[in-house]
Amino acid sequence: MDPSQLSQLSPEQRQAIMMQAQNEANNAIMKQMIDKMVLTCFNKCAGTSGDRLDNKEQSCMAMCQDRYLDTRAQVQEALQKRQGMS
Repeated sequence: MDPSQLSQLSPEQRQAIMMQAQNEANNAIMKQMIDKMVLTCFNKCAGTSGDRLDNKEQSCMAMCQDRYLDTRAQVQEALQKRQGMS
């Protein structure tokens, strides 16, 4: 959408477009984060047990993913607090 079209929209329509764009950006960021988490944890935990993870590897994957998600939540909370201070 070019700027001349955007100026013809109501404030509510502009807000809806901005929210949609933000949601799409958030979804892309979340997908990248999950892809990175899976790759990182798999490389850390998967051994040479063949085409399946054994119990030790499955436990490692679960703990790795939990730590990754917990860390992400803490960072997100800290960023939200920082934005609230601005």
